[in-house]
Amino acid sequence: MQTSQYHIFSLPPELLESLTPRNLVNKVASRSHTPEPTVITSKSGPRACAICNGIAFLDVEEQRAHFRSDWHRYNVKTRLNGGKTVSEATFAQLIEGLDDSLSGSASSDDEDENSDAVNALVGKTKRLNTRSPSPDSSIKSLPVTALTWFHSPPSTQLGIYRSIFPLETEPTQYLSELKNLQQRRPEGRTWALFMIAGGHFAGAVVRVSQNEDEDEEPSEGQRSRKKRPKRPKPDTEVLLHKTFHRYTTRRKQGGSQSTNDNAKGPANSAGALLRRYGEQALKDDIRGLLQEWKDELVECERIWIRASTSNRRIFYDYDDAPFSHRDERLRTFPFPTRRPTQSELTRCLMELTRFKISHYTEEELREQDEAYLASLTKPKPVPTVVQATPPEKPKQRQPKLSKEEEVLREKWNRMLEMAIKGRLEALKSFFAREGEALGGVDARIPEWTGEKRATLLQLAVQYGHEDMVQWLLEEARADPTIPLPSITAGHDSITAGHEQENVNVGNKSDDSDLLRSVPVGSQKTAYDLGRTKAIRDVFRRCAALHPDWWDWLGAAHVPSALSHDMEHERDEKKKAKRKGLKDRVKEREAKEREKQKDRPITPPVVETKPTVREIVDSNSTSRRLGGGSGAAQGITGLTPEMRAKVERERRARAAEARLKGLQTS
Repeated sequence: MQTSQYHIFSLPPELLESLTPRNLVNKVASRSHTPEPTVITSKSGPRACAICNGIAFLDVEEQRAHFRSDWHRYNVKTRLNGGKTVSEATFAQLIEGLDDSLSGSASSDDEDENSDAVNALVGKTKRLNTRSPSPDSSIKSLPVTALTWFHSPPSTQLGIYRSIFPLETEPTQYLSELKNLQQRRPEGRTWALFMIAGGHFAGAVVRVSQNEDEDEEPSEGQRSRKKRPKRPKPDTEVLLHKTFHRYTTRRKQGGSQSTNDNAKGPANSAGALLRRYGEQALKDDIRGLLQEWKDELVECERIWIRASTSNRRIFYDYDDAPFSHRDERLRTFPFPTRRPTQSELTRCLMELTRFKISHYTEEELREQDEAYLASLTKPKPVPTVVQATPPEKPKQRQPKLSKEEEVLREKWNRMLEMAIKGRLEALKSFFAREGEALGGVDARIPEWTGEKRATLLQLAVQYGHEDMVQWLLEEARADPTIPLPSITAGHDSITAGHEQENVNVGNKSDDSDLLRSVPVGSQKTAYDLGRTKAIRDVFRRCAALHPDWWDWLGAAHVPSALSHDMEHERDEKKKAKRKGLKDRVKEREAKEREKQKDRPITPPVVETKPTVREIVDSNSTSRRLGGGSGAAQGITGLTPEMRAKVERERRARAAEARLKGLQTS
């Protein structure tokens, strides 16, 4: 299959009259018996792919190109995983549904991007039902491809995308619709093409056919005035175009920032803030451009949009939108596209407005149909003797949750995550909105969450969030007397005494007598989960401030209240204890100083460095005594600056000696 030079709006009349719908498959499908596979392996005959719905090829090169395509590789991987193969149109729709699968990446290697898209699609469809359809159902529901074909004797086939025709067009009306496309309109035909992915946007308004009055022959006076023939206008002409880019996706991470926020919560990094700003700016830019092109979009015959599900909302369903999501002119590109650019829009326009052409005889077309029907899965033979097998116990399937239950579970998960991570401000705002719907601050944590604690207070105490425990007790008025769930009560009551004993042994403070073990036969409460003294003091302070709220000293297991005066007295005791320690240290240091005074004082040995003149004198003395090594030994171990000074002193003394010798002579 290759792209021809025939334009869908200017097909030659002779070729148009010879076209008939390509419906041989529909005729063969009515047979009751399925023939054996007839795959011819000679170079001249057609070849079929048994995986991709029996598509046939004329030569080996075309077959190899098909085997390297993403469609074939996806079907092979899906078949290996036990899934169903898809048609080329379905594969294009799956690629279209991926969020920034082909063009969201910053890489320019198309092969790597397509491979990533194929792997993503395979991973997405692994959980689909692997049961193959019966041959009867497969024959009745023949594959619906993106192209519809017309046959022109003896061996020419023209293909055009179905989405170009009006919606809900029956296959029997395709030929009449194709003839309607050849009729010129007074105002001409215009299309709008928009692409958005990975922060890239490209849009254009294109004239796809000429006006009706453009082909009128000039008059005799006009012919005489014109010396040169008029240059023919191209089949397509770009009237308006615009491209721009915003930073919305993280490099090599994929997905937009809004999608990541909805899945994992809003991130607080600088890059996340920039990406959120880029998404909003991209949305405003696109809608501003649509408002600017509003008059041209009203006259467009087709509007092609390539965008993910979330990005498609940018184009419609808002105030002053040029079209709605129910507009019959809206179409999606029926083939994979790359990064949104002006050149990609031009390529897609050529793909849509040019016929696909192939050259098969009627016999070869019949062989392709038979090869396709033979490639369908045959029914498994029914065994004559069926062995009696014990009935399997039906697996307990989890009941499907309603939308209300899914929303409720999502709220619980968010609130528990805030409590575990200690995000107090977020928990306050969330609880103000959804607290009553979830049952209040003392609502029991559902069992499906897997948490072993009963309330948010117990969860906050377990993870040691002091400020959150104080807010729950004083402002939210959480109940501290609620016992732990019975599932962990036995284990907690056994280990409670050991934990309190370890605390009493390790802590020798004044209030160590306040720590006591849990009474035998009673379950632990939130106070018993406190592992640090700061957490336990929060309960004691609240018990002193609000003694009439709860049974603090009984059901809540709080040993005693901690008032402001008691805390001040405890701090004073600690200060006195520290002061006593400092006084003892000072006395010890004074005794050490007295002992040092009684010891005899020995003068310290002061090491002095020899001067330059002393070094020179020592060197000159060694020379007078006949030693030659004194000069070298005298400068060993000196820095380069000291050596330079010694050398200058030597030269000066030598010069003085020569002058004295001259004067005496």
